[in-house]
Amino acid sequence: MATKQIESVIAPGAAHYVGDGFRVHNFIPGTHGLTMQRMSPFIVLDYNSKFYFSPTDKPRGVGVHPHRGFETVTIAYKGSVAHSDSSGGGGVIKEGDVQWMTAASGVLHKEYHEENFSKKGGDFQMVQLWVNLPAKDKMSRPKYQALSNENINRYHLENNGGEIEVMAGIYKDVKGSASTFTPVNLLNAKIKKGFSADFNFPANYNTSLLVIEGSVIVNDTEKIALDNFVLFKNDGETFTVKAAEDAVVLILSGEPINEPIAAHGPFVMNTKEEIMQAFDDYNKGRFGYLA
Repeated sequence: MATKQIESVIAPGAAHYVGDGFRVHNFIPGTHGLTMQRMSPFIVLDYNSKFYFSPTDKPRGVGVHPHRGFETVTIAYKGSVAHSDSSGGGGVIKEGDVQWMTAASGVLHKEYHEENFSKKGGDFQMVQLWVNLPAKDKMSRPKYQALSNENINRYHLENNGGEIEVMAGIYKDVKGSASTFTPVNLLNAKIKKGFSADFNFPANYNTSLLVIEGSVIVNDTEKIALDNFVLFKNDGETFTVKAAEDAVVLILSGEPINEPIAAHGPFVMNTKEEIMQAFDDYNKGRFGYLA
C-alpha cells in the first residue's frame, strides 16, 4: 500500500476563550485550507492545550446554548467537565473519558468545570470536535454516549510499547466504543518512547493527527512537536507514528460527507433555509428546556 504523505504541519495559533472555562486553539476550520468541507466529517476542532486554572467557588464554563445538525465530542485529557442537555443526557467526564453528544434535531446544553475540580484548580486539557451528520440524519432524535475510560476498547502494542484507545471506528481487530452515523475513526495513540504504531485508512478519508503529549516522528521523516496538528494528503493509505518521547496522539480519519454545508453559529445544516428554520425553532422553544 502507498504511504499517506503529510500535506501540512500546523502550529497552534493564538488562544481564545469559549465561555470562561475553555481556552482553545482552533484548528478546524482554520488556516492552511482547513475548511469544514476539506476536513469533513470533522467540521470543528477546538483544542484546550494544557492550561492551569486557579481554584474558584464558581465553576467556569459555557452556559445554556443550542445545537442542531451535528455531534459534539469532548475528550478529556486533564481536568473534568460536568455536562447536561435538554434531551436528558449528561454527567461528569473525567480525565481519560469521552462524551459524545448527538445534537441532531436540536438540543440545549451547557458544560462547566466539574465542581470539585473548580474548587481545587489544576491543569485542564481537552479536545472538542464537531462531527457532521449527513442530511438524512440531521433531524434524527438526539442522544448521548458517555464513554468512561475503563470502557474504551484498546489495542495493545507489541513489547509493551503502548496502547491505542479506539474511541470510534476500528484499529486492527479492535472496534470503537462509540456508534457513529458515517465511517469515523477516532483514536488515542499512547506510545512509549522509541516505539511506533502504524495506521491504515482509505486514501479518500480526511485524516489528521494532533500531538497531545510529547513529540513524534511521522513516516520516519518528520518530527512533530507538542500541540502541533498534522494534515495528511488524500493520496495513500498507511503512515507510521514513532514516539520521540513518551507521547499521546489524537488520530482522526473519516469518510467525507459530500453534501453542501450551511453553518451559522451553533447550527450546521445543508441550506440557508434550514439554518433559518433552526433559529425559528430555537426562538419558539422547540429545542426543549434546560435551566
